[in-house]
Amino acid sequence: MKVDSSKVSASTTPFALIDDYSAISQEKEVLFSMHTVFRVGDIKQTTENNGRLWEVQLTLTDDNDSQLVNLTKHMQEELCGSIGWHRMSKLMLKVGHSDQAEQLYNELLENASSDSERGYIYHQLAEVKMNQGLYRQSGLLYEECLKIYRTTIPEDHPSFADLYNNIGEVYNNTRDYSKALEYFEKSHQIKEKTLPPNDSSLAISYNNFGSVYDYMHDYSKALEYFEKARKINEEVLPSNHPNLGISYGAIGGVYKNLGNYSKALEYYEKTLEIHKKTLPPNHPHLVTSYNNIGLTYNNMENYPKALEYFEKAHQINETQLAPNHPHFATSCNNVGLAYRNMGNYSKALEYFEKAHQIKEQIWPSNHPEFALSCNNIAAVYEDMGDYSKYSSAFG
Repeated sequence: MKVDSSKVSASTTPFALIDDYSAISQEKEVLFSMHTVFRVGDIKQTTENNGRLWEVQLTLTDDNDSQLVNLTKHMQEELCGSIGWHRMSKLMLKVGHSDQAEQLYNELLENASSDSERGYIYHQLAEVKMNQGLYRQSGLLYEECLKIYRTTIPEDHPSFADLYNNIGEVYNNTRDYSKALEYFEKSHQIKEKTLPPNDSSLAISYNNFGSVYDYMHDYSKALEYFEKARKINEEVLPSNHPNLGISYGAIGGVYKNLGNYSKALEYYEKTLEIHKKTLPPNHPHLVTSYNNIGLTYNNMENYPKALEYFEKAHQINETQLAPNHPHFATSCNNVGLAYRNMGNYSKALEYFEKAHQIKEQIWPSNHPEFALSCNNIAAVYEDMGDYSKYSSAFG
């Protein structure tokens, strides 16, 4: 822990050395005020206690820290809402606490006094369901919201842009790319008419377009849109804003898919650095970062390193997600992939079977994700030379 007295003011960030008053003076305790804020530096695993402890380097900062001020200002703008409970619910959603957000929004829905408020709450509840991986329920809630919006606000209202964008995300997550593009385009058209050309909301549109083209393997088109998003985000957001981290991660993904792994890791590390410093340690964005870095190392055939990052992602998912969440299936699949590549077929099967059981619950039998898990299990049996089980894995 570092305290630089030339950079912090005792009047805004008071602290005191209490060696002379502590029962254990050799601990060199320091007493800080309740509102004290620290800048997170390096985070590394120690060798103590079988590597179960982490060392976090902290530097004391104060309310005049320019990066802190800018990030706080942007977060306050993003958490705008008509009443305090709406802002609290939105904050819960933003920091990855979907269950708490859902509870608050359901209570707000029971007491909603107007159609416009109900429309807003349906919109937010749909986002909660999407974060929980319940895409069908999310889509139904967005439809309820759409019905209300059509009777209460103009067609070019910014709320329609947000709604169309989120419906597009549901289709993107369920791999219906043509419908995803249709709704992303509807959203983008409204934004282009109503927003300045460097608005961060346009960067979200460009990221979403890029995501669809990335899934469709049109990497040059994907990179074009991701770079547009990055340019806007670097211009209007603080350098430590989570959305800037998302931009870097998206660009890293294209480079990974193009086989430029060193470039991919460069962008993924930028993303991870931002998200570690600005988000809770169990946030979904960190899971994405760990998985992306793991996949890159896997493609580089550095399988132990890949497993290290896949397990970091999986540990967060185990504590934060429902056992049938699609992202939990993804992390099981990734851990299984690393074990298979390392020749540990029993562990690979264990994780591939877990992923398959989840997918059986959430996807129809003709869904590409279902076929992928069957292929993974079959590939392990083929590696083991067990061709009877190899054939039965395809059902």
